[in-house]
Parts: sequence; C-alpha cells; structure tokens
Amino acid sequence: MSTPDRRRPERNGPDARKGRWHGHREARRAAMVEAAVCAIRRHGPNVGMDDIAAEAGVTKPVLYRHFVDKVDLYVAVGRRVAEELLERLTQQMRQQVETRGRVAAVIDTYLSSIEAEPELYRFVVRRPLVDHSVEHDLAADYATLVANHLGGIIDTTLREVGRDTGCAEPWGHGLVGLVQAAGDWWLEHRSMSRSDLTEHLTALIWSGFAHVLADRNGSDTWTPITRTRATGATHGSSPTAVPFRYGST
Repeated sequence: MSTPDRRRPERNGPDARKGRWHGHREARRAAMVEAAVCAIRRHGPNVGMDDIAAEAGVTKPVLYRHFVDKVDLYVAVGRRVAEELLERLTQQMRQQVETRGRVAAVIDTYLSSIEAEPELYRFVVRRPLVDHSVEHDLAADYATLVANHLGGIIDTTLREVGRDTGCAEPWGHGLVGLVQAAGDWWLEHRSMSRSDLTEHLTALIWSGFAHVLADRNGSDTWTPITRTRATGATHGSSPTAVPFRYGST
C-alpha cells in the first residue's frame, strides 16, 4: 500500500508569491498616499501630480502604476484623512462620560484637525471646485465617511437610553454639514478662538439633543415637547393638548 504524501504545501508556490506581490503593491500605494499628503502640506491644495511624484521619489508613470488615475489617488488621500479623523474622534469619545461632553469632543476634535492641517483639509473639501477633471466628489466622500461614523455613535447612544434610533443617520449627516460649514467659515476668518466656537456649536446642537437624550445617570435633563393632539374630540369641541415625547405617535 502506498504511503500518503504528507509533504507540506510549498511556501513559495504561485499563491504565496501572489500574496506577497499584493502586499508589496498595497505598501507602495500607502507610501505614495503619504507622499501625496506631504506634497499637499508643502505646496497647498492645488498641488500637481508632478509635485506628488517628486515627493514620492518616483516618476509620474510609476505613480500611475499604483493608481488608475489622479482621481484614484485623490480619493485615497481623502479616505486616509477621514480615517485618521475617525480614529481621533473615537479616542476622544471614549474619554467622555456625559453626553454633552461627547458632543463637545466631536466638535473640538474636528476643529483641531482642520486647524492643524488646513492645506490638507482644503485639498479634500475644495479640490473638486478647482479641478473640473475630478468628477468624484471628494468632499462628499469624506463627509459621508465621517457622517456614517457619527450616525453609528448616535445610534448607540440612543439605544443606551432607550430612545428611538430612527434619527441617528440623518443627525449624523446634519451634524457634519453644520460643523463643516462653521469650520470653513472659522478657518478663513478666525474671529474667535477654537474653544469659543466649540462652545457655541455645542450649545446649539445640545439644545436639540437635550430634548431627546437622557444620560443614564440622570445628569442630562430632558424636557418633553408638547403638541396638540385630538383626544376624543367631537364636532365643535377643542382638541386636548397632551405631552408628546420624541418618537411617540
């Protein structure tokens, strides 16, 4: 009877070589994204592909071996910026216990990011406006990544306090739009400190949250909204006003 072949699969077979090559390409691609970030910091949001290639220490043809076109590279830069922001947001959120503190942490983290990297931020949110060949909306892609992350955080917070989570996704997108617009204005005018702007935006946003959220330890107050609802009214009689809580019918 023949003995089964118990030899281990070759570690240097086609699949192994393919995996190593894929890993090498991904590493090179990531390095070129970092080079693009450095070039943007150096040359501003109107940086060109020649500048990026020079920063990476390669020629433009080599750059295009790793990216389909410049839009592909721009999108990769936008996602890298968004992912870094999301990581910072998550870290700051974990340090906050009070819900209002979480709101302030999100706003201040965003503002501190654009304050520290103004050219990079302008590249992500404004490049499509100056480069009409870039059909992909980098700003929308960036905002969507951040908004979806915030929506998830809001959803979790609402579930923790037993509230309806239907508003989580639109709130996430609404918050990003509000804070991004205020951040754009602040970046150009700087008529107040970052801490003051953070407090102003927190107060505005919290005035809405406070009607819905209630912290588990009871420190965040919540006031029911009153609306007019007909309760057994007959013809000629007036409807009775009853308390209405968010999410009730």
